[in-house]
Amino acid sequence: MSSSQINQMEADVLVLGGGPAGAWAAWSAAKQGARVILADKGYLGSSGATAPGGTNLLYLPPDRELREKAVQQRYRESGYLAEPEWIHRVLDQVYESLVLVDGWGYPFRRDEDGVPLRDHLQGPEYMKLMRRQVSRAGVRILDQSPALELLVDEHGVGGARGISRLDGGEWEVRANAVVIATGGCAFLSKGLGCNVLTGDGLLMATELGAELSGMEFTRQYAPSVAYGTVTRGRLLNWATYTSEDGTVLQGGGPRAGDFLPTMLSKGPVYAVLNHADTEEKRQILRKSHAIFFLPLDRAGIDPFTQRFPLTLRYEGTVRGTGGIRLTNEECASTVPGLYAAGDAATRERVTGAKSGGGAFNASWAISSGTWSGAGAARFALAQGRSATARKLQPAGRYGLAGRNQSPEEIDSAAMVKAVQQEVFPLDINYFRSEPVLRQSLERLHSLWAGVRGAVRPTIQDRLRTREVAAMIATARWMYTAALERRETRGLHMLQEYPATEPALQHRLIVSGIDHIRVHAEQLREQQLGQEVVPG
Repeated sequence: MSSSQINQMEADVLVLGGGPAGAWAAWSAAKQGARVILADKGYLGSSGATAPGGTNLLYLPPDRELREKAVQQRYRESGYLAEPEWIHRVLDQVYESLVLVDGWGYPFRRDEDGVPLRDHLQGPEYMKLMRRQVSRAGVRILDQSPALELLVDEHGVGGARGISRLDGGEWEVRANAVVIATGGCAFLSKGLGCNVLTGDGLLMATELGAELSGMEFTRQYAPSVAYGTVTRGRLLNWATYTSEDGTVLQGGGPRAGDFLPTMLSKGPVYAVLNHADTEEKRQILRKSHAIFFLPLDRAGIDPFTQRFPLTLRYEGTVRGTGGIRLTNEECASTVPGLYAAGDAATRERVTGAKSGGGAFNASWAISSGTWSGAGAARFALAQGRSATARKLQPAGRYGLAGRNQSPEEIDSAAMVKAVQQEVFPLDINYFRSEPVLRQSLERLHSLWAGVRGAVRPTIQDRLRTREVAAMIATARWMYTAALERRETRGLHMLQEYPATEPALQHRLIVSGIDHIRVHAEQLREQQLGQEVVPG
């Protein structure tokens, strides 16, 4: 399509992604006086992992002793790869931001004295509120407008191009700063809200030369009803687990180490929430996570008295740790003008080798969104000329129409299935071992060569082909980093190296796409002498 047929726009800051991190980034940039455009693959307010459910938060009062205790606990759980000062920054920012959210009208629960309990957010209410605040801040929102590639010149990033699902057209936004808040990569595993999270931002950033970090800490699966998509597994702590023949399985619940992966690798596993043995307890569970019960209710199953089958859905970098490497407190990347937030950014400085569920991830989305938006705005407003005056070029190279070398048409559906066969199986990606990972990585390298084919011209095919290119690239980064970390720490393990190795108390920085490179990044000197324990 010629440039005259592209819907061209200008802004100071372009935010890609409409989850919590993107919403906070757009709001924060606008509050700095920047002209902001936000483009989301879905609809800001209802797409992404947060919108359908609820999430806990790291809301602690400004009590020095209480916070220091929480910071040190998280530092230990991080495999000593986090930075205590960054954990403190998150606690400070979340406290301030949730006071704002309360003032905006979010219906927090109250205690007996009427004090708001700001440690939990219901996704639908939260994201509806964030859309309203982003709009009120003057941000222009482009819904159903996935970005396909960034724009770049010798000075750094300068905007992005994408397609509109609403009218089938193309759009281009020129901006002197871009925030990547496109989420992580869940490889289309059907986790609720996660099928828009395919690693697009990671691929776009690395095409500009950005580095990644923490990609080995991605061995994260979440329990789900076998025929459902809800991965909020907290309620399974009330369950008894049985095998297909009814034998009670001992050893703990889905959060108890390798229990559920081990049991599922041997055969079907069923659960029944029989520890909620009073009507009062059952009503409390239903009110706390109503969405958990939807697939069960639709199937006509009473989960408190009847057992239901379980599965594990792979969550990749969404609930893992890895993402775009950050170079300063404003969440800048190694590319001038390019910032990252939320699951698209590495959480290592806050969570180290172990991420987890809602609390840290939701708090990181708020904090990194706020910091990256403000940083991007300051950078953009400090530039001496408009992005429209720059000689920008599209930077996309893989899985895009007209950019590939082979005339053979890409079968995106087959490639999606092929990459999933490398990252979903527990015996490859959960129970990791060197020979199995090496074999899988070789197959992924061969699969990568296929993204150079011709792209079908429909909107759906153009988007899916780019998504599958991002998924294959992400899997290759993950396994390359995993093979470099010859130890077990946090969310990473290699069966040949079951212990945590003190000499490997560093981060692994990944760069490159066709030829992937890995190098170690040492932690700050004051941390290097810390005792290291098994992760």
